[in-house]
Amino acid sequence: MELLFSPLTLYFLTLTLRLCSAETYVLDDKNGLGRVFDGIGGLSGGGATSRLLVNYDEPYRSQILDYLFKPNFGASLHILKVEIGGDAQTTDGTEPSHMHYEDDENYFRGYEWWLMKEAKKRNPNITLIGLPWAFPGWVGRGKNWPFDFPDITAAYVVNWILGAKQHHDLDIQYVGIWNERNFDSKYVKLLRYTLDKQGLENVRIIASDNQWEPISLYVLQDPELSAAVDVLGAHYPGTNTVLDALKTQKALWSSEDYSTVNDKVGGGCWARILNQNYVNGLMTATISWNLIASYYDDLPFGRDGLMTAEEPWSNNYVVESPIWITAHTTQFTQPGWTYLQTVGHLVQGGSYVALTDGKGNLTVVIETMTHDHSVCIRPPLLPFNVTAQNATFHLKGSFASIKELQIWRSQFNFQSKKPVFFEKLSPLTLLDGSFSLELHEDEVYTMTTMKTGLKGSFPDPPPSSRFPKVYKDDFNNKNPPFSEAPNFADQTGVFEYYQNVSDPGPHVFTLRQILTQIPITWAADADQAISVVGDYEWQNLTVSCDVFMEKVKTGGVFIAARVDKGGQSIRSARGVFYWVFADGTYKVTNDLAGRTVLAEGQSGTHAYRWHTLTLTVQGQYASGFLNGYPLWKNAVVLAPKHGWAAIGTNSYELAQFDNFAVEAE
Repeated sequence: MELLFSPLTLYFLTLTLRLCSAETYVLDDKNGLGRVFDGIGGLSGGGATSRLLVNYDEPYRSQILDYLFKPNFGASLHILKVEIGGDAQTTDGTEPSHMHYEDDENYFRGYEWWLMKEAKKRNPNITLIGLPWAFPGWVGRGKNWPFDFPDITAAYVVNWILGAKQHHDLDIQYVGIWNERNFDSKYVKLLRYTLDKQGLENVRIIASDNQWEPISLYVLQDPELSAAVDVLGAHYPGTNTVLDALKTQKALWSSEDYSTVNDKVGGGCWARILNQNYVNGLMTATISWNLIASYYDDLPFGRDGLMTAEEPWSNNYVVESPIWITAHTTQFTQPGWTYLQTVGHLVQGGSYVALTDGKGNLTVVIETMTHDHSVCIRPPLLPFNVTAQNATFHLKGSFASIKELQIWRSQFNFQSKKPVFFEKLSPLTLLDGSFSLELHEDEVYTMTTMKTGLKGSFPDPPPSSRFPKVYKDDFNNKNPPFSEAPNFADQTGVFEYYQNVSDPGPHVFTLRQILTQIPITWAADADQAISVVGDYEWQNLTVSCDVFMEKVKTGGVFIAARVDKGGQSIRSARGVFYWVFADGTYKVTNDLAGRTVLAEGQSGTHAYRWHTLTLTVQGQYASGFLNGYPLWKNAVVLAPKHGWAAIGTNSYELAQFDNFAVEAE
């Protein structure tokens, strides 16, 4: 007699047989251990990715920081890497340098100092790393390249490390070497020499903080370079390394990774690479770009952080899935733990790692992320399959006597759209040193002897809301906690609070564009300085600002509306730009570059006088006022339809702004 089964019945029979035939995986230390674990981290900078965080009100700002850094609470990060600000556009904005000019030093600009101190306050053992993405123009002595004068560049970087200690009591433990073009061995050696000369022998160097090659080959060939480099760091390695990197016997790090929208697929990407960076590439640290999505969402790589905090005006923030995926590792391990050699891939897809503190504690992390639910933004992900499976783990060696493991689980549940993240289950009792798990697609498990885990929480933050339609700032802040004005996001140039002590009038406190030289950067900085603010969806609005040019004859400033691009794309930004110049003229353009002119003429404006500019955009028409009187009207604006408000300068030049105001419909 022939038995007939429906396709659905056959599917469940196959699944049952597969689950019943459990694969066994051994976790053992009798033949030694693997590499030492260096931690999981986040990256603030590269650039200006934490810009809006500093403008949050308390207690919300501290809550966000707790989710990121507080041990046994949220992401509980082991590493914080920050940009050594170089006054240049480095992805989503500019971060100010500690040395705008060669004879200038100021270690209180920007917010990275504050962020490092807040992280250290929560986790005194956190590892701090600095990396310059860009440099002030003076470092290159007129060239867009920072390594022709390596002694100058090394001194610039070492000054930042010394300033961190002297002014903020921060010990920087690692410094990165990065550039988009050629790796410079001479600079690395000189940096090592300069660090040692300043008593910073404990500061270690990560190179090339870009790709595995050619640094790996250079280290193998050059003993002096090998002695200078402590860690080989790669960006977005796709969980793989190269043979030369392994031959160096250096620590291998994914020193910048992830860079993916923090939805559930982003969480899946993060879960997969946190395990497989070690399983496939023996990388002992993974650092997320970026730490927190705290920049305008319509800038490049919006929401590519471990969590989202992009609305300081509402104080709304979102604890996204990568926070809890991080916790699966960080809450149950510490830098200095060691990976077991017995780690690898699951037979039906997924991976597992195991780490020990050498004192009897064991943590096992398992992920079963499927291909389509764990795609990172880069590099391309080759096809692979993951199916449900039953896995048995057998503990041997010094772990054979473990009787019970704590268990934490995350289920993405893409089909039901009801995910459950970082859920504590009943402890797992081991039988003869073994335990079994039914593993389904898109899950993360942590089994651990550690009992310190906690899914931290706060009351819900305020609801999300758009940027206020009426917004004003007179910049009258005598002792600002940060050098930037709230919500202004510098895209090129650096706009800082400025106190003109020689001015007894109404403009003592202003916002000033401070740079007079184009910085050295890999990104496409515009020739103009610009800072955007507000709501990207703004269409009809009035922008006004008092402006003060400090460059005689060739100086120029602008206010703008409907600015449609920022970050790396700022050079091609369009909008409505209302310019006045120190030679007594004005111009209205449809682009930041000033090539598409909508109107122009005489204005009577001069340097070293305050002028009030007012720009109104309504539908397809724009009009401008100067000092309260109409200067031009009904310029036709067909595109863009919406965008940010902005202020800026015609070139890298000193200029001041005061009494900024926006009123949008």
